[in-house]
Amino acid sequence: MLRFFFLFSLFIHSCVVAPKTPAAAAAVPAKKWLTLTGQEPAVVARGGFSGLFPESSAPANDMAVSTSSPGLTMLCNLQMSKDGVGLCLSDIRLDNATTISTLFPKAQKTYKVNGQDLKGWFVLDYDADTIFSNVSLVQNIFSRPSIFDGQMPVSAVEDVLGTKPPKFWLSVQYDAFYMEHKLSAAEYLRSLRFRGINVISSPEIGFLKSIGMDAGRAKTKLIFEFKDPEAIEPTTNKKYSELQQNLAAIKAFASGVLVPKDYIWPVDTAKYLKPATTFVADAHKAGLEVYASGFANDMRTSFNYSFDPSAEYLQFVDNGQFSVDGIITDFPPTASQAITCFSHQKGNLPKVGNALVITHNGASGDYPGCTDLAYEKAVNDGADVIDCSVQMSKDGIAFCHDSADLTASTTAMTTFMSRATSVPEVQPTNA
Repeated sequence: MLRFFFLFSLFIHSCVVAPKTPAAAAAVPAKKWLTLTGQEPAVVARGGFSGLFPESSAPANDMAVSTSSPGLTMLCNLQMSKDGVGLCLSDIRLDNATTISTLFPKAQKTYKVNGQDLKGWFVLDYDADTIFSNVSLVQNIFSRPSIFDGQMPVSAVEDVLGTKPPKFWLSVQYDAFYMEHKLSAAEYLRSLRFRGINVISSPEIGFLKSIGMDAGRAKTKLIFEFKDPEAIEPTTNKKYSELQQNLAAIKAFASGVLVPKDYIWPVDTAKYLKPATTFVADAHKAGLEVYASGFANDMRTSFNYSFDPSAEYLQFVDNGQFSVDGIITDFPPTASQAITCFSHQKGNLPKVGNALVITHNGASGDYPGCTDLAYEKAVNDGADVIDCSVQMSKDGIAFCHDSADLTASTTAMTTFMSRATSVPEVQPTNA
């Protein structure tokens, strides 16, 4: 296990560009960013390198810092224990991210959270010592490696702050719920005097307003988080889609907004990008920074990115129209590389070696094969040779298709069912 961890650390570290020396930096022209301030977009690690390790575990935080951009921001989702200790955990329930259910199998409870009944093992039912002494972290996305499950303790907020990350972001998701149970995130923050906390975000307007003066004195940036457009914001009882219509009002209590990435580049049901919305432009016009969330290398996303996570990051920071001010990701090394190494390089990226790239029915992984879209995408992606398996129609017209049998990849079967035939040389059995 330790050998694997060491070798993996070396591999990841070797893939991240080291900071340039002053002399080298001076020789390279400064990149022009379309962010609100003109500065490079921030890389925000959600729970450290949570794409590999359990979220907010010590190895996740350490690996994120050592393999990402020097200005990395570490994000911790704040949860409150029964005795008011702040913990870094992904959810108000412990069962999806820890071993709690095996330790206390009959301790499930049901609470109403934002108007919905939720069942599970809730953080606020246990004091901090019980959690630290008995509970271990597990990977909360089950398609990811489980080899580190049950080996790492839950981190307190002070534990993460004690590692002195370059920047620290505290996400407060459920202040109204905790207040109902006599726990206050605001008072907890005041006990810390906001020291070491660069950014605080919340989807609750009332909470952000309640800490506004303290955050201002500490020079802590406040970010308002948008949830699903149809969800209800607890303070105003308005849908987030309604609040989106008046971004100037948000500027009165926050310096930026955090949105799911689909707010900016929506994706249709077929998993292709729709045109970009005007959200970033509207927010920048109101003087608000924009941070986008929901990025992970192992999550299925739009086919427009050709299964390349870096292409997705670049779509948000280097599209020629706008740039978000920061990216929240489970894989901070990939985001760091995309922003630092691949941005502003369109048409300028070197090709590795002299391998000849030949398509298979065009870019058939992105679009239906042998279509104009597939061939155009292949050309734009830099393919050296475009292939065409030539078929002939009854009237002698040549066209591209990977088989003389149209059954599998066209609508011919449903349109011309009565004309189906079997040709043994092409199709041994009649489908």
